Amino acid sequence: MAGSLEKMIVTGYSDQNFTAQVGQPFTVWINPASYQYRYAVLYSDRQGQGASGPSPVFNRVGPDSVSFELVFDATGVVPSPIAGVPDAPPDGVASQIDRFKAVVLTFNGAIHSPNYVILSWAQLQFQCRLQNLDINYTLFKPDGTPLRARMALSFLGFASEQALEKAANKGSPDLTHIVTVTVGDSLPTLCHKIYGSSLHYLRVAEFNGLNDFRRLVPGTQLLFPPLASATTS
Repeated sequence: MAGSLEKMIVTGYSDQNFTAQVGQPFTVWINPASYQYRYAVLYSDRQGQGASGPSPVFNRVGPDSVSFELVFDATGVVPSPIAGVPDAPPDGVASQIDRFKAVVLTFNGAIHSPNYVILSWAQLQFQCRLQNLDINYTLFKPDGTPLRARMALSFLGFASEQALEKAANKGSPDLTHIVTVTVGDSLPTLCHKIYGSSLHYLRVAEFNGLNDFRRLVPGTQLLFPPLASATTS
């Protein structure tokens, strides 16, 4: 429905292709007031001894990162977004925080690390892994139970080795594009945006192994190869 409030959803996965979901996604109670999206370019400094200035040489494109703050509230003022969970849980914000940490931070024995994560909120569809998590408890019951907490978070963008290998295609004069699908995207529209023509969508679907190109899942990463690869049978 137009104008309805969309909450950020945080989903955990046990594989780097983001196909094996772990547990239930976490729906935030209060959306972030803002978020910072950072791009990184890494250089090697080949400055000779005695040189008067730096001479950075391109090394590689570093991982994107997203950072923001979440507010957890158990005072009863904020309606619970989860059916069956009260607006004012008796344990304060503890259960909310535990559920969130289970998605992004808790060690997953099956992969010997925390989960892979997708942050989904409108145009933000970010495949990533947790980098930092800091909690500041700000309001308490008389017995010391925390009722409100602020959590500062940062996530590093993640692409599988297979995706990076395909995107690295250094022998081609054209650049391979990695695109994260957002709500409303279609393959012909994305092809038109990248190639200037929507006619290559079947080749791109085949390149990505898509069985149904008409239903793109938000958060999925698609590879758009150099035009020669996309048009050659």
